Amino acid sequence: MSHNTWELLADKYEWVKKGLSAQSAEERHDAFYKSLEFGTAGMRGLLGVGPNRMNMLTVAKANLGFAKYLVETFKGKQLKVAIAYDNRHMSREFADVSAMVLSTFGIDSYVFTQPRPTPELSFAVRELGCVGGIVITASHNPKEYNGYKVYDETGCQLVDHKIQRVIELIEAHPDETTIDVEVGNRALIHDINENFDTVYKKAVSGIQLRPKEAKTLKIVFTSQHGTSYPIMRDIFVDAGYEVIVVKEQSNYDPDFTNTKTPNPEDKDSYDLAIEYAKQYDADLILSCDPDADRMGIVVKHDGSYVYLTGNQGGSILQEYIYSTRRELDTMPMNPIMFNTVVTSDLGEKIAHNYGVHVEKTLTGFKYIGEKIEAHNRQGDYEFIFGYEESYGYLLADFVRDKDAPQACIMVAEAANYYHNRGRTLVDVLNMLYDTYGAHVEMQVAITRAGSQGLQEIQDILTTFREGNFKEFAGIPVAYSEDFLTSRRSDGTDLNFPTSNVLKYTLTDGSWVAIRPSGTEPKCKFYYCVVAQTLAQAQEKYELLKHAVSAIAKI
Repeated sequence: MSHNTWELLADKYEWVKKGLSAQSAEERHDAFYKSLEFGTAGMRGLLGVGPNRMNMLTVAKANLGFAKYLVETFKGKQLKVAIAYDNRHMSREFADVSAMVLSTFGIDSYVFTQPRPTPELSFAVRELGCVGGIVITASHNPKEYNGYKVYDETGCQLVDHKIQRVIELIEAHPDETTIDVEVGNRALIHDINENFDTVYKKAVSGIQLRPKEAKTLKIVFTSQHGTSYPIMRDIFVDAGYEVIVVKEQSNYDPDFTNTKTPNPEDKDSYDLAIEYAKQYDADLILSCDPDADRMGIVVKHDGSYVYLTGNQGGSILQEYIYSTRRELDTMPMNPIMFNTVVTSDLGEKIAHNYGVHVEKTLTGFKYIGEKIEAHNRQGDYEFIFGYEESYGYLLADFVRDKDAPQACIMVAEAANYYHNRGRTLVDVLNMLYDTYGAHVEMQVAITRAGSQGLQEIQDILTTFREGNFKEFAGIPVAYSEDFLTSRRSDGTDLNFPTSNVLKYTLTDGSWVAIRPSGTEPKCKFYYCVVAQTLAQAQEKYELLKHAVSAIAKI
């Protein structure tokens, strides 16, 4: 779309006028050289003017496609859509324009009156009997970003075969500048107020396995300026925990003023929370990302505060949940756990030890949500746990997305249970290493922004895809898997949807995986390294990382 076409809107929309005048030549090129991609994970990008930016018109265009998809898919049904949004710049405005566009198709929208967690949106879709849902969020991205995600009638993000039709309908209307975002029927737009929080909080509180266990744990909690406050505070208090909230990060601040980063995967995000923990001598720190679908853990162990990765948190949670359910005789007849192809193998080993069936999916919690629904319909397995290495967990399927509040209350329960017996979550992790072997799971991400960066990332994938590598750091490759062709090197069909992911499994049980991010200009390298001791695993990881980085030239 040309810059000139947008200039015609400058007199109608003040935000367009201001945005165009503020753009440098380089910014103008990036904002107009293509349309913002609506992919299998929805749409996420920098805020600003132009077709390659998140703004009122590009969001309206996405909603045109989604509205047409709903009308086409649910013919003859009452069409209701739930809409939630986070604390970011323009989130409320994008939620409003989404509802306005849907109303022009006769679709009722139920919009939260305040920023609310992404998992609560998934819950609302199911609870209110909606045919779909929308979340306005850029998750843990920097403040300059925002995003748009769509959900189906089960509360799950639209999977590939569904989202592809939405994409086709969006692309059928290429000119977003022709959309009037001020036209709509406000009679079809309804509020979801704070009373609904009570229903969601009750459901989350209900997942506790040992609600009567004496609460001796002291917790520091931060919402990173996002949507999990005050909901998570209330859940902790109702459960009887002593919780200290990081006050400076408990307001809905779109600039994330009092945190170095809102991403719980980044250790810098815990700096202020650790200061609180030291001041109050807290045992546990829990942090949610802004839209409250991811959760991070820091544990006081031997006088120091130890960060746990998403893989480690998932392994510890499984050990606690499965052992507790076995003890209480509440393990389902045919339990099933889901994780992804880039998640550590340690969790799978724990699950198998407790007789829990395991299925893997591609990266993206929508694939886990899809599998939950499929097995519920078939009645063959009962969902017990799902997680990703990227700090996303689900424990009960009244939500079909990763749910940080669920994870928070269960991590608190596990930590409290072990605390009452003189152990920390780090002690539990070390016990798992003693039982199943030491596992070092790491991720290295490189950022390559802009059109040139996108090409660099594609070149890295091509280098590995065409390299036919037989070893890394002297460790032979047992087999490789290319999820773009859905084939293993021995010719086996992987039976996954196609995705630009490569994975190399080594003869010692370690593996390396490579994939471009679906929401950020990044290429990610995943490592799962196995050895007898933690020191050996760490040393092996450094060698593998060096070998892979040399090939990728990073």
